[in-house]
Amino acid sequence: MKILKILLVVFLVCVVLGVGGAIGLYQWASKDLPGFKNITDYNPSLVTTVYAKDNQVLGYFYKEKRFLVTLDQMSEWAPKAFLAAEDASFYEHDGVDITAIARAFVANVKAGRTKQGGSTITQQIIKRLLLTSERSYRRKLKEAILAFRLENYLTKDEILTIYLNQIYLGARSYGIEAAARSYFAKHAKDLTIAESAMLAGLPQAPSRYNPYRNWEQAKLRQRYVLQQLRNLQWITPEQYEEAMAEEIELKAMPDPSWGVGAYYLEEVRRWLIEEFGEEAVYHAGLTVTTPCDLKHQEAAEKSVRRGLLNSAKRRGWIGPEANVSPADAAIILDEGPQDTENLLEKSDPFKAYVDKVQKDTVYVRFGKFKGIIPIKNLWWVREPDIKKSHEDVPNPTDARKILKKGDVVWATVDKSPEKPEGTWVLDLERMPEVEGALVSVEPKNGEVVALVGGYSFHKSQFNRATQAKRQPGSAFKPVVYSTAIDSGLTPASMLLDAPIVYADDEKGKLWRPENFEGTYEGPTLLRTALVKSKNLVTIRVAQKIGIRRIIDRAKALGLEADFPEDLSVALGSGVVTLYNLCEAYTAFARDGSYIKPRTVLSVKSAWGEEMYKSEPETVDAISPQTAYIMATLMKHVVQNGTGWRAKVLGRPVAGKTGTSNMEQDAWYMGYSPYLLTGVFVGFDQLTPMGKWETGSRAASPIWVMYRKEVEEDYPYEDFPQPPGIVMVRVDGDSGKLASPSSKRDYFLPFKAGTEPTEMAPDTSSGQDVPASADDLFKQTF
Repeated sequence: MKILKILLVVFLVCVVLGVGGAIGLYQWASKDLPGFKNITDYNPSLVTTVYAKDNQVLGYFYKEKRFLVTLDQMSEWAPKAFLAAEDASFYEHDGVDITAIARAFVANVKAGRTKQGGSTITQQIIKRLLLTSERSYRRKLKEAILAFRLENYLTKDEILTIYLNQIYLGARSYGIEAAARSYFAKHAKDLTIAESAMLAGLPQAPSRYNPYRNWEQAKLRQRYVLQQLRNLQWITPEQYEEAMAEEIELKAMPDPSWGVGAYYLEEVRRWLIEEFGEEAVYHAGLTVTTPCDLKHQEAAEKSVRRGLLNSAKRRGWIGPEANVSPADAAIILDEGPQDTENLLEKSDPFKAYVDKVQKDTVYVRFGKFKGIIPIKNLWWVREPDIKKSHEDVPNPTDARKILKKGDVVWATVDKSPEKPEGTWVLDLERMPEVEGALVSVEPKNGEVVALVGGYSFHKSQFNRATQAKRQPGSAFKPVVYSTAIDSGLTPASMLLDAPIVYADDEKGKLWRPENFEGTYEGPTLLRTALVKSKNLVTIRVAQKIGIRRIIDRAKALGLEADFPEDLSVALGSGVVTLYNLCEAYTAFARDGSYIKPRTVLSVKSAWGEEMYKSEPETVDAISPQTAYIMATLMKHVVQNGTGWRAKVLGRPVAGKTGTSNMEQDAWYMGYSPYLLTGVFVGFDQLTPMGKWETGSRAASPIWVMYRKEVEEDYPYEDFPQPPGIVMVRVDGDSGKLASPSSKRDYFLPFKAGTEPTEMAPDTSSGQDVPASADDLFKQTF
């Protein structure tokens, strides 16, 4: 009995000491335990996705490539595969699996090293989100305590969801959705058993089992996971055999970021950071919708590039990029196109190595292809020693005077061979130094469907559409003439086109403005002055109605510029961005109110909560009648004036060219009721582009190339005539009602009550004509 009492006392002492020790150990390990807010309010670093129209992805912003998905957005096999590989008893334990720990301990003792881990999925989450990677018993105890606590805070499905979204799976991919995209070019919901097993094998060692790097190791690990699934009876033996036999194709889902629409994407990025901050943009997993139409965007980019390449050709040949040895040619060829389909789809220039030159043919290699450049495709390469204007120099007749073996040149495809291994016919190109931009917006809702900020985003991220402030030249004249219409003038007002000189007493200089073509037509209709972009008439109009009134109109149209308070403002001397000028022009395409362009339509959080939604925002600027008159006059610019290239569309289109002093800036603003597009061309530095590099020649071809690709997307539509407008046929020489003998007449709009009522003299009946041009000018004012 005495011995039993002693043993009982010893046992009780041990129990007390054990419990006390356990309590002490618990208190020691639980000191400074982190809270659960970071887990229960799970906010992982997620990818922000920017969408174009039709749910197409424009691009991504992220620091960690992770897309949040719930269990019901995954293949049913994916969670099972991860559980089989990492924690088969996940749904049975309370956060810590004692059996797994014991099994791992025995395996590690036998191996003499750490071979297995006994951590549950819950413990792995704790380690990744709350604790450091420190290896110590205290950390392991903390991990176990926190895992047990977490199991009482969240459901098993919630814990598993966090794990499958948080885990790093190699290939810069965090979470199962990113991994599915990176390894198999599919979404997590579409994963097969075999693919799920391969991904489930990655957490243990993402680099070692990366199938891109170590295919055999990845397959061995996949087999282990599949065996676990079969042994657990989570898949049948038949499914196991099918999964083992499945041929897995490794393929990454294309990342469209910074490809088509790079300038647009960058504009959205800057706006998002300004509105929500950099942390949200790169970590919060926002869903951003934009009105960017990838068909429009791609057409716009191709048009800008082609227009700038053509501009470079007009500036003449400056020689090859380099001359290299045959040994160094391999580098050029490796950098060149390797895929036939890609070569045909893209119109971008590529480098070609000159193998041989004959009088009428240049033989080249590019990428893995061979090609020729016929002498006729060197038409723009002029003889450098003949001192004549570019157009007057004859086409080259001997290719050997232009290129030699070893030269590296830029080229584009002119004609593809019947067979891929055949010889391609190429065009010689010169990379442009001149830059350009294009903005296309739907005036009815303000949605920007395309935005191009330069020749190449990768070459320069400076956005000429939104950041470059340049003189719009004659593209500003519609602002002047709309002010004139509201100041008592009409499309039939007669104005004097004649030389004029202004003295600047402060600077002691004389200002002698001129028309671009250097000719003068005397008395001219206001309509014709705009159609032919007459500078001197425009200055007289500005002098008559007042500069202040014009500046006020510009600001009423939303133009943001410090306009000089002198007559030069009428010729577009105030600097604006293309984006801002498009905004102002929407007033002419609409009912007189301009609409603010929109590049972001909505922003939602990773959980689908709406954070921002844009609505069309309009501002009244001019009357519907003035807007209609200006649209009609600018339709005449297209039909009879400097905007003639747009006639090829065969639709009602209004437009206005613009060329600043010394051809430093070229513009074309063209619009219909459904789509307004502006184009700018010019050097980044204020440098002349060369004689005749005008809005008509340098900018409008880009506009036409783009619009020809997208015009079919819209139904035929003309500008609706508002109430209060009357249409009258006017004599082109006098501004009066057209008579049977009028040599030129125009069907013009007028605000009711301002139309001419007197008929032009009918010379066929012997009536007198006005006394003089001066009399006509005086009568006008």
